[in-house]
Amino acid sequence: MSPLVLASASRSRALLLERAGLAILCDPAGLDEAAIKVAFRRAGRDAAGCAMALAEAKASHVAPRHPGALVIGADQLLVCGDAWLDKPEDITAARRQLQDLRGRRHELVTAIALYRGDTPLWRHVERPMLAMRNFSDAFLETYLAAAGPDVLGAVGAYQLEALGVQLFASIEGDYFSILGLPLLPLLDHLRRAGALAA
Repeated sequence: MSPLVLASASRSRALLLERAGLAILCDPAGLDEAAIKVAFRRAGRDAAGCAMALAEAKASHVAPRHPGALVIGADQLLVCGDAWLDKPEDITAARRQLQDLRGRRHELVTAIALYRGDTPLWRHVERPMLAMRNFSDAFLETYLAAAGPDVLGAVGAYQLEALGVQLFASIEGDYFSILGLPLLPLLDHLRRAGALAA
C-alpha cells in the first residue's frame, strides 16, 4: 500500500496511524479553521456538521498536492452545553477550560473524511461522551504542573492516554476517537476498499 496522506500536523493522529502499521505522510492543510467555526456558529449549524466540514476542507485542500493518494482529513470539536472549546492558548486558558469542564459531561465530536484528488470517498463521525470528576483545585494545579505544555496541544486541555485520564469519572464511546481519530471505522473502510489486507 502506498502511504496515506494525513492532512494534519497532529502528532497524536499520526501516532495512531503509525502504531496501527500504516505508512503515512503528514501534510498539514494550513486552513483558517476559526473562520469556518465562526461561520457555522453564526448560521446556527451543529458541531457535527462543522467538524465534518473541517475534516473535508483539510482533505480536499491537501489532496491535489498528492495525485492518486488517499488523503485523510480529521477534526474534533469539544461541545459542553452551548460552548465549543478549542485548544487552549496558554496554561491560564487550560486552567479555565478544566475548571469549566469539572463535574460536567461533554461531547467530543470527531469527524474523518477520505479523499482521492477532488473525489470524496468516505466520511464518518463519532460522538464520544465524557464526564469529568469533581476534582479539587489542588489536584488541578498538580495536574497542570505535571502535564506541562502538552495540555496546549489537546482540545479540552487533557490527554486521556496520559495523566489526563485522572480527570475523568467515566467515558462512553470509541477510545481512538477520543484521541482524535475514528481508527477502527477507518481501518474497516480501508479493508473493504482493498487498500488493506482483509
